[in-house]
Amino acid sequence: MSAPKQGDLRVWWIPQIGMGAVFHVSVSTPAEAKKLIAVLADYDIFQFENNVTPDYSNVGGLECFQQYGAPASDDDFPDWCEWEDEDCNNIGDHEVSA
Repeated sequence: MSAPKQGDLRVWWIPQIGMGAVFHVSVSTPAEAKKLIAVLADYDIFQFENNVTPDYSNVGGLECFQQYGAPASDDDFPDWCEWEDEDCNNIGDHEVSA
């Protein structure tokens, strides 16, 4: 697995809040992320409705890799941050065009 680059996107998903583990999937676009998040949520509902899991309390979102400061300097603080579009909407607010 290669190191993330500025602007890389990934979906994060926790199928049961409190479990501590986070599932990550790299995506190419916010539209792809929106679809994946919907599929993961639908899958959790399917498992609940078909008695695969007794309950669930899930949460997920989209992160963007951000490089802070000049690369390879003491001010270099790369991190994954919650994604927002140019209008400060998060993935839950993001409208996918057809």
